[in-house]
Amino acid sequence: MPLKLDAHQHFWTFEQSEYKWIEEWMDPLRRDITPADLDPELAEAKIDGTIAVEARGSLAETENLLRIAAETDFVRGVVGWLPLTDPKLEALLERYTNNPKLIGLRHAISAEPDSGYMFRKDVNQGISLLKKFDLTFDLSFTPHQLPICLDFVDQHPEQTFVLDHLAKPYIRDQKIEPWKGQIRELAKRPNVFCKLSGLATEADIENWIPKDLDPYLDTVLEAFTPNRLMFGSDWPVCLLATDYQRWVRTIEHWTSKLTATEQESIWSTTARRAYRITEIL
Repeated sequence: MPLKLDAHQHFWTFEQSEYKWIEEWMDPLRRDITPADLDPELAEAKIDGTIAVEARGSLAETENLLRIAAETDFVRGVVGWLPLTDPKLEALLERYTNNPKLIGLRHAISAEPDSGYMFRKDVNQGISLLKKFDLTFDLSFTPHQLPICLDFVDQHPEQTFVLDHLAKPYIRDQKIEPWKGQIRELAKRPNVFCKLSGLATEADIENWIPKDLDPYLDTVLEAFTPNRLMFGSDWPVCLLATDYQRWVRTIEHWTSKLTATEQESIWSTTARRAYRITEIL
């Protein structure tokens, strides 16, 4: 079996005021989420390591995840948050990248009320600094934002981007276009990678079956190839629709048609390359 890396999971100390996106109906998420909760799941699924991803835009979130990474053997890296528009961003990058566990940044652009946020001069000046510090940038988009995502990515052809959750396609509605065509267009950019994460929660959360996801998974397999695809669980958010083991089994079954080398790419090699993780898992 190939080494396995979960490239997208979260931790938090739950406070409603800090995680406003966690709504009242999301009972499995309305509690503290810790490494002790995830550790047995990883052991059962034979996952060798994870990447912890920010779930709220704050320096406190980044610092907390870096603290957890320092204390938790299985956390191989952190995709944190820093203020892209801060005039002192470069100094912040120098400070935080002294910690080798900071491997990327994310900003929830999908939640920005300003549709032109991605084209602000200060935002793009911030993005332009990331390559100097060997940081990836995770793309958090929804399908209707994909056309402007293309324009955004094209402004930074040397920056490594990772698309989260396939841009959350409308699986529940069994709608694949125009998402499919736009994903294919995005995949033409060789600096963009894609995570196989967050799909069960975009399907019918109570009744989904793996074949509901196949058209979307098959689209990104063709578009990105295994060399730019990586496994992610989106745990604990995935618990709204699936337990950890079922999600791992779903992707194991879907990848079983691939060669051993292609499977290894999806399970670990792609993530390690995109996020420049050099340590042995």
